[in-house]
Amino acid sequence: MDILVLGIGNVLLMDEGVGVKAVEELDRRYSFPQGVELLDGGTSGIELLTHIRNRDAVIIIDAMTWGRRPGSVGRVEGRDVPAAFLTRISPHQLGLSDLLAAAMLTDELPGHLVLFGVEPQFLEAGFSLSPAVTANFEKLLTAVLDELRRLGCDEIQPQTRTITPSPWAYSLHNGNACCPGKEPS
Repeated sequence: MDILVLGIGNVLLMDEGVGVKAVEELDRRYSFPQGVELLDGGTSGIELLTHIRNRDAVIIIDAMTWGRRPGSVGRVEGRDVPAAFLTRISPHQLGLSDLLAAAMLTDELPGHLVLFGVEPQFLEAGFSLSPAVTANFEKLLTAVLDELRRLGCDEIQPQTRTITPSPWAYSLHNGNACCPGKEPS
């Protein structure tokens, strides 16, 4: 199976970067079987079409403002994913909306399309995730791993190499929001 896990967002705007940080963390912690690609899509839009075209499955991870409790993780599937970007607010939703519309028009929308959206707490300048998003970050990673396993990826293994902490690891592991590279006080 040809699967793309696509993290979207701007890592300079706190929770806006949760999709990118999730993909980075999955890549840091696990090895994935052949046929699974993890991609930092950043704030790109239509230029991602070459990456989603003709995939069996695409899993998108992004911050989504949809009126839930901050940090909540939601899941949307199939043709509801493009609709979610039309009706929900994401700072880069126009790019993704255009991307998904183009994929639909050219009949290149993946057969299995899932969006994991995280309700942001803060969308202001900063590298760290907010306390609310940090508290549910493991839940998000587990949801993505479970989705991959449902798609038949049973060979996901923890990394056996030495893992270097990510720059925002303190906020992740201690539950504190802080600056990257600095220990919380």
